Amino acid sequence: MIRLPTLVDSEELFALVDKNRERLREWLPWLDGTKTVDDTRQFIKGALQGHANGVRFDNVIVHENQIVGCVGFNSIDSAHRSGAIGYWIGEDASGKGLLTNAVSELIKLAFDKMKLHRVEIRAGVENVRSGAVATRLGFTLEGTVRDAEWLYDRWVSHNIYGLLSNEWRKD
Repeated sequence: MIRLPTLVDSEELFALVDKNRERLREWLPWLDGTKTVDDTRQFIKGALQGHANGVRFDNVIVHENQIVGCVGFNSIDSAHRSGAIGYWIGEDASGKGLLTNAVSELIKLAFDKMKLHRVEIRAGVENVRSGAVATRLGFTLEGTVRDAEWLYDRWVSHNIYGLLSNEWRKD
């Protein structure tokens, strides 16, 4: 299940990030800026403010009463009714379908409640597992942006996956 984070989640979320730091650092640019519980607390405050302002929608993924990852809209463009999805999951919870289910839950909210028309996932070309989540959920690979991101010490190209509201299967 997914839910908005609360400040009470700061320590648990930081511990999860810290435990998975090297694994996550391969694809996520914010790891070096998350060094303390207070950094995570500031992220949560920003996430809640972004949600209140309608420009972000960050959630924690909860399984068996433990936070196992995050999923959300890194950006929401209300004028064009679109959003860009980002996600990650801890290694201990990986490979169990939890991330795919969480992204599916987010998409359902996006189309049914938020009335978005389009959602997008950008995944590193070599991040096969992230791209597989998009493919499993019916996204279309729309193209590749070459050298889209400078990630610590290398350029990373992104595959762009898109899904329109009329393409989403209603479960």
